[in-house]
Amino acid sequence: MLEEWAYIRPYRSEAERVAAFPDWLHAYNHHRAATALKGQTPASRVTNLSGQYN
Repeated sequence: MLEEWAYIRPYRSEAERVAAFPDWLHAYNHHRAATALKGQTPASRVTNLSGQYN
């Protein structure tokens, strides 16, 4: 998390860094494949997310 979000690029302020977090978190959970999950995203493994009532 620190290397992929907090220190991936220079931010002008801590507020700018904090503002970038929601977009990074969404990409991490919904679009980034995890090797520990056999290429699936973390969100794909959670069955009670909004719109995923199976």
